Amino acid sequence: MKQGIHPTYYPDARVTCASCGTTWTTGSTKKEIRVEICSNCHPFFSGESQRIVDIEGQVDRFYKKLQVRQAYVEDQKTRQEARVSPKRAIAELELGTRPTTALAKAGITQVGQFLNKLAEGEQVVLAVEGFGRKSLIDMKKKLRALGYKLPEVAETSAS
Repeated sequence: MKQGIHPTYYPDARVTCASCGTTWTTGSTKKEIRVEICSNCHPFFSGESQRIVDIEGQVDRFYKKLQVRQAYVEDQKTRQEARVSPKRAIAELELGTRPTTALAKAGITQVGQFLNKLAEGEQVVLAVEGFGRKSLIDMKKKLRALGYKLPEVAETSAS
């Protein structure tokens, strides 16, 4: 065995636990050893399994929050899509009873049907009996406010 290449061995090395403060002696090449956790305070050896369960509970709570957030985002997306749905009833727009019933008599009960008529021209919509210019303006304002894209119609000149 070569001389001077081996570390010094301490048969009475002192070990100290940072968690519980327990100390004991052992043999080592270091005079003093500090450990974060020992057999006295480790949950596996001490039977304190409650800490492990609590950690699992934190993970479960995180996933529960994540699921709630995903459900909220999907709900918002569904609401936004329903808000601009062409199948939305005209009665939901709260224009008033007279314009709503006038459109219903003409067979226009959904926003998509109204937009199709509007694409043909404003005069086609104004030809509906009981549906006047004010109702048309109110309807356009309401649809724009809800996020609908109105068809581009060439303005007809009033004579």
